[in-house]
Amino acid sequence: MTVAQRSIQDLEVGQSIGTIQIPITLQRLVMEAGANRDLSLIHHDGNVARTTGASDAYANTFFLMGMFERLCRDWMGPGGRITNLGPMKMLAFNVVGDTVTFSGEVAKVDPAAGRVTLSLAAGNEQGRKAICDAVLEWR
Repeated sequence: MTVAQRSIQDLEVGQSIGTIQIPITLQRLVMEAGANRDLSLIHHDGNVARTTGASDAYANTFFLMGMFERLCRDWMGPGGRITNLGPMKMLAFNVVGDTVTFSGEVAKVDPAAGRVTLSLAAGNEQGRKAICDAVLEWR
């Protein structure tokens, strides 16, 4: 997908950066856990995950951070770069069967420095499940 380059001069605090929706499936969790070598059973064995208080196997930090990064990259265009992603705070489990919506808005714009700060969130109809900040710079 080719994204049009955004101009920092066109950005305003409170502006939405859009959303992406990701269904959490067991196959996705297994593939992601294998890719980043996070083989903890809580990420692919529902019985083990339930012992931690979750309703099923749940997404790990790398998955959530990767989706926040994708959201930023899809929005900013090829001329921007992520200089900081985080801190991220998990508020609730993202479990098999959830469809998680990743969204964000512009929190701060510094045109002189070519820098934008975003407030990001992940959640579904049950509420927010993770929050994260991102700092982007334009070349």
